[in-house]
Amino acid sequence: MPRILLIDDDEHLAAPLASYFARFDCTLDSAQRPSEGLARLREATAPAVSAHGGYDAVILDVMLPEMDGFALCREIRAQPGFGDIPIVMLTARGEVMDRVVGLEMGADDYLPKPFEPRELVARVQTILRRQRVRSAPAAPETLLCFDGLRIDLARRVVHRHDEVISLTSTEFELIAMLAREPGTVFSRDDILNRLRGQEADLYTRAVDIVVSRLRRKLEPLDCIKTLRNAGYTLAAAPAQAQEP
Repeated sequence: MPRILLIDDDEHLAAPLASYFARFDCTLDSAQRPSEGLARLREATAPAVSAHGGYDAVILDVMLPEMDGFALCREIRAQPGFGDIPIVMLTARGEVMDRVVGLEMGADDYLPKPFEPRELVARVQTILRRQRVRSAPAAPETLLCFDGLRIDLARRVVHRHDEVISLTSTEFELIAMLAREPGTVFSRDDILNRLRGQEADLYTRAVDIVVSRLRRKLEPLDCIKTLRNAGYTLAAAPAQAQEP
């Protein structure tokens, strides 16, 4: 059963939302302060606990005491052990800049407040579907190999040269999508529809932000190319021999 952590200082939100998530076989825990939320994440990834399953995703509000949701998102991403956990941010309706900043900080998705609980569950279920078991053995056909870049689709691990790079769920899905069809140009709408798997209140700027984040993490590799007024493509030469 997936475990979700909600970090939101609205004391009236957690209980009804937990009951709603339970209808979809998800356990929703809650924390009202960022410090409490970080403590829960650390406890859940401790060796004695993580064997029984830590948190699978985090939902966090932008407006929080102690630090805002953007700073908290950045703090979570910097933590060893759970830095790649999927994050959904709850933003103020109409505040496009909140969504832009949230994505730039490493959030995987966002949902404006007020929201319908069913839509929040759907967003969480979507990003959980992207998270596969990292420890599953990799069959040869699940490896996509290019010069300086290796993508293990089964373990959801990306190597830049010999170094594993930390990607969010959305970043991994984007590089995997491009790598499955190298040379194919994907428009921003193509990417939004393929990654999120649904038509929603989205904007193409979100794609540019995720691509920019991914490019920074892939440096010095320069393999994601922009075709003006067309979209993005992976321009990387196939590896001459499969990397060990």
